[in-house]
Amino acid sequence: MKGTGREFMEKTKFQYLDPSDQYLGLPQPSLERSTPGESIDLPSPDTCPRRRIDLTEAIATRQSVRTYSRSPLSLSELGYLLWCTQGVRGVEGTAWTFRTVPSAGARHALETFLLVNRVEGLDPGLYRYAALDHRLVTVDAGPEVVPEVTAACLAQSMVPESAVTFLWSADIYRMNWRYGERGYRYVFIEAGHACQNLYLAAEAVGCGVCAIGAFDDDILNALLGLDGRDWFVLYLATVGKIS
Repeated sequence: MKGTGREFMEKTKFQYLDPSDQYLGLPQPSLERSTPGESIDLPSPDTCPRRRIDLTEAIATRQSVRTYSRSPLSLSELGYLLWCTQGVRGVEGTAWTFRTVPSAGARHALETFLLVNRVEGLDPGLYRYAALDHRLVTVDAGPEVVPEVTAACLAQSMVPESAVTFLWSADIYRMNWRYGERGYRYVFIEAGHACQNLYLAAEAVGCGVCAIGAFDDDILNALLGLDGRDWFVLYLATVGKIS
């Protein structure tokens, strides 16, 4: 409805915030959602062959790419891109993680899903990245999910043509536990950090990226098995070898 965005910005100002659950002494949520399914270990990001590229060059040449070759990504390249966008550099007990992207209060509320079309060693389908162990978990193996996700993305052609689509979701209580309602602002900022890292890292492995913000929230959340309230999709990006 008209004015909803302005109301969101107004009502998430500091003067309207109630004490957070952290302030009230409630236990914090887990550092990562558990998802049952077949587990697939990913190669260490250090093993990924990639060209050396100056950071300034990567920033200057970064652009959205909507058409890709039919060449697949290697599992090593996928692992490298996942590490660059949500890789865990260290863990402080059960309190927080240190990752490759910034997050308000090191809450790291993002959970990464992948729609795989062409990745060596992986069947087409949906996967989730278990960042703490640097592995994939199978969510829905099978090519039939590709047209369903494509339709939820308003039939944008990049989705079925890509090698893989990153789908970033927010486990919102991980953020709101500390920041209350203002945490809704922070998860969108965090998704932006992850996507920019993906754009820059893709330059090193000969890939193009296109961010996607237009999608049917309810349909996409249902396809990923998310309730759309406490866990919901924020942002997507397609990735593929440059043709």
